Amino acid sequence: MLLESDMRFVIALILLVLTGCDKETPAEGQAQPASAENSGATKRDDILLVSANGARAMLSYRFAGQKAPTAPFADADGQDVTLADFVGKPVLLNIWATWCPPCKAEMPTLDALAELEKDRMAVVAVSQDLDGRAPVLAFFNETGVQNLEPYTDADNAILAAFNNSLGLPTTILYDSAGKEVWRLTGGVEWDGAEIAELLRAAD
Repeated sequence: MLLESDMRFVIALILLVLTGCDKETPAEGQAQPASAENSGATKRDDILLVSANGARAMLSYRFAGQKAPTAPFADADGQDVTLADFVGKPVLLNIWATWCPPCKAEMPTLDALAELEKDRMAVVAVSQDLDGRAPVLAFFNETGVQNLEPYTDADNAILAAFNNSLGLPTTILYDSAGKEVWRLTGGVEWDGAEIAELLRAAD
């Protein structure tokens, strides 16, 4: 019989295989313009964004209008919170993990964005690490992240709320009423001008 720790490791591997870590290669048939500005596509098309550092992400409006999930996750004190606790201002939900290279690569600019936008929106980065806060705090300390709270989801409740269909990292913008505006699958540089314009789509 597998020990609980062994089972958690097996579940983590299954989730990794099912969702992938970095979905840089767009699915066949998807629109692949260089940026949202010059695509000439409608808002219902998926749009490939390429950051200055070569990071690639797919922007999608296909789920616009959907309500934010009610799945709980833990704050820095280990207390349960949900996205409903942030209603009243736009929320940028980043779903990531310390074992995901593109997730870690975008974290410094996401941290800078959290400071820049602190008066206008909540930047909520929720780790899917099965070991909880320990690896998240170690990573934050190592990389100097100081504006993001170490939200954790050791039970992967957020992924389950999306039917385990999300690749990491996935970032979803919600408006102040808790409805989705757009989502990005893949890593980006969050301090870029194009991203700043996209963030203005939520109020």
